[in-house]
Amino acid sequence: MLTDKLQREFYQAMLDKNIEYEGVFYVGVLSTGIFCRPTCSARKPKFNCKFYRTAEEALLASFRPCMRCHPLSNPDNISWLVSTLIEAIELEPEKRWKNADLSEFSIDASTACRQFQKRFGMSFIEYARARRMGVAIKQIHAGETIIETQFITGYESSSGFRDAFSKIMGGSPTHKEMHRNVLQVSWMDTPLGPMIGISDKEHLYLLEFIQRRGLQHEIEQLCSKNKSVIVPGEPQPLVSIKEELQLYFSGQLKKFKTPLCIQGTEFQKTTWKALINIPYGQTRSYKEQAQIIEKPLACRAVANANASNQFVIIIPCHRIINSNGKLGGYAGGVPRKQWLLEHEQRHL
Repeated sequence: MLTDKLQREFYQAMLDKNIEYEGVFYVGVLSTGIFCRPTCSARKPKFNCKFYRTAEEALLASFRPCMRCHPLSNPDNISWLVSTLIEAIELEPEKRWKNADLSEFSIDASTACRQFQKRFGMSFIEYARARRMGVAIKQIHAGETIIETQFITGYESSSGFRDAFSKIMGGSPTHKEMHRNVLQVSWMDTPLGPMIGISDKEHLYLLEFIQRRGLQHEIEQLCSKNKSVIVPGEPQPLVSIKEELQLYFSGQLKKFKTPLCIQGTEFQKTTWKALINIPYGQTRSYKEQAQIIEKPLACRAVANANASNQFVIIIPCHRIINSNGKLGGYAGGVPRKQWLLEHEQRHL
């Protein structure tokens, strides 16, 4: 049973279209019999509605799903159009895709551009170009000559290949320092909204909610620290973490096994190790965490280290709460933190 205070909190979040509440609650509009997401673009009702923790609860209360925000799918779930084009790119990643190729799929170029921009922050053509350059980088690392790589990836001239390479990599393909470390990125859908994962062939480097504050700066620092560039792709660590997240959100997984590349100071690593050791479904205070790592006066430093964690959910900083029992902060938003804690309690 939701308290009056919580219902008013949810109502305000609905009026604000607050993305931090995606997946946290659903609203049933009594006048229409429809239930929606918090961020639905439909006209907002007066306080003439019911709030539910899950879509199933709303369905059982006889509300039907909104045709505008599609509450039965994950928030910002990848569209059929984007999914279709990504599959096509993966079948021919070396192809030089053009907007004219979209007619084969009966897809309008401007629609494709808009949906890719919303999902990935780049157009369809830019995504395809980055994916093709990922193939080129792989070939260069494998020892192929520049001219061989140029033909493999469909470039008609060496100057065109070098220009495209420089735009993505920041230097010419002959400059080894500019392409010694390549990371790949993939986007994944979850009940709490889309997430982004970055990895190389062996380890995951980052897992975050896309709406996390400061994410762009976090990725820039990751690239700078590792002298890396990021191109679209799906190496094994990203395949692994997608599968594990599905199991986690369905309540079937309590410990992640995807290999991580954990980078930080020794203090940060010690703090993160302590986080990983918090049992599923349990919580600790910042003070307790500081005591466990034998730094009892370092509560603030522990909090800062938690905030620097680049593996949301995997390194479970959501399991740290204030000494007074209040949730405290969370980079993904306090509503998500509450949801994660309740989710783990339900599946102990």
